[in-house]
Amino acid sequence: MFDFKKLFEKRTLTRALAALLLALILCISACDGQGTGMESTAADTTAPAEQITVADTTQEETEPSSEQTTQEEAESDSETETETEQSSEEQTTEPEATIDLSNIPAYSGSEYVTLNDGMPYFSASELVTESYETYGELDALGRCTAVIACCGKDLMPTTDRGSISSVKPTGWVQAQYSIVNGGNLYNRCHLIGWQLTGEDANERNLITGTRYFNEAMIPFENMIADYIKETNNHVMYRVTPVFEGDNLVASGAVMEAWSVEDEGIAFCIYMYNVQPGIVIDYATGESYLEADGGPTTPGEETTQPDDGLLHLVLNTSSKRVHKPDCSGVAQMSEKNKQEFTGTQEELDALLAQGYKLCGTCH
Repeated sequence: MFDFKKLFEKRTLTRALAALLLALILCISACDGQGTGMESTAADTTAPAEQITVADTTQEETEPSSEQTTQEEAESDSETETETEQSSEEQTTEPEATIDLSNIPAYSGSEYVTLNDGMPYFSASELVTESYETYGELDALGRCTAVIACCGKDLMPTTDRGSISSVKPTGWVQAQYSIVNGGNLYNRCHLIGWQLTGEDANERNLITGTRYFNEAMIPFENMIADYIKETNNHVMYRVTPVFEGDNLVASGAVMEAWSVEDEGIAFCIYMYNVQPGIVIDYATGESYLEADGGPTTPGEETTQPDDGLLHLVLNTSSKRVHKPDCSGVAQMSEKNKQEFTGTQEELDALLAQGYKLCGTCH
């Protein structure tokens, strides 16, 4: 006889086991589902962190730290300031006429040589259109230094020329020679010509210059004066006497001119302070005839009367200046003849007004 009781107990146990197994499977399934959800949540949470990390990394690469930024900005500012200073120096540094006498050729018959391709050394800031004049202080030896002026019509003299005989510039050891125009070796030479600024006995504007030197300066001064009168413009004009060592007589002078409003005038030259046929001791001012080969007593070789004045004859019609023994005087009409007795400076004033030396006797 079959035992239903035992079978029922076995089935019950089997069902219990199956139920337990099923519960276990469901539990495992539930745990798996929860694990997947946590992983998904973690992914969602870490993604922004990864994005922030990338963003931070990018920031570190493209935006340096404040310390680095400050240093780089300081370096940049320094470079900018350096560039600005360099640019400023390039624009505002004033050119200076650095004259090396060793580079200036010895006098060889020409009154002057051109410097700096004829371009003056004025800086842009010096090119002004308001007239003024400045005369440098005398140096320790009493010698003139550079003079500069913005020459305009308002600076030109409106009165007669005064005497300058009271001024005795350094190296003034006067001598007279028959081979020198007018007889006197030396003139009291204006650095800035009288006709431009009207300066008379200004010791800071007068140097010991040869007659040859003085005559050579006149055409340049006339050029400036004529230009100003015709245009009413301004001309920057600077004359720098050049003394070698402790010499009392200048070896020459640098003359610079530039018309400010246009390009009408521009020159830069070195004018030789020499006298052909005469040897000059630039240290003292003493001189002698080259043909004699040695010094002479000042005044020994002279064609001038003892009064120390020039005695000439003027042709008021042709505006020519003759020596008394010139053949042109004999041919001159009496109505045009005028005797001239005066100083070298007074003769210079006549030349500045348009008179010219006779080409035959001078």
